Amino acid sequence: MIQSAVTVSLVPEAHGGPFVFWDDFPTACAKAAELGFDAVELFAPRPEAVPSREIRTLLDDHGLMLAAVGTGAGWVIQRLHLCDPDAETRERAKSFIRSMIDYGGPFAAPAIIGSMQGRWTADVDKPTALGYLCDALHDLAEHAGQYDVPLIYEPLNRYETNLVNTVADGVALLERCSHGNVRLLADLFHMNIEEADMAAAIRQAGPQIGHVHFVDSNRQAVGRGHLDVAPIASALREIGYNGYASAEALPLPDSVEAARLTIDAYRRFFGE
Repeated sequence: MIQSAVTVSLVPEAHGGPFVFWDDFPTACAKAAELGFDAVELFAPRPEAVPSREIRTLLDDHGLMLAAVGTGAGWVIQRLHLCDPDAETRERAKSFIRSMIDYGGPFAAPAIIGSMQGRWTADVDKPTALGYLCDALHDLAEHAGQYDVPLIYEPLNRYETNLVNTVADGVALLERCSHGNVRLLADLFHMNIEEADMAAAIRQAGPQIGHVHFVDSNRQAVGRGHLDVAPIASALREIGYNGYASAEALPLPDSVEAARLTIDAYRRFFGE
């Protein structure tokens, strides 16, 4: 069964970004539970930004799961990415991601690699950058395996990376990396920009999809843009997807309303 999740950011440097709840993890958990979400997805500046013991208490008290942990703070705060021309800097990027894998792993929450994937430049051509990325995904997926969770890799739209933009390109990258513990994140906002047929892209990727960002065309809550979500939801059911539909959405008109609109849409499209 597809489960619901909502994002929480604790990264001041990311203010203005697409996260529903901000700054206050206990309040976000309480509100997520009140609205009926199954889980929260955490975007933290570093491991233990919320101590693991506190996370466990909050999740247990509110009947929630931790859906995933983001790694984007490594880029937003430290400007680290996996395609840096400097080998030492690439290793620092991997070390940060490993630390986030270790943070989420005990909660069965995979780490997501999105903005930290980087891009190719005049200093690192595309084949070399893809090689760096593939090697890193292979190593990090192996690290994630000790927690029995996958590593989640997110294709991004052309304005955010020039490496992998479509789901099909993501599948090709995973096949090149030849490690069975990497899954793709299908983010409906990015897909709306890059895919000719979003439902078809999901069907073609099939079991390679391990996480979904459930959001509308304008990065707001589902229902506030122009996406036709019904065929996308049908495609996810057809491939047997049983992960999270997680709202990585702007807090518009405000956090609570964005969360309410999301859970209403989730029930409409995925409710049993």
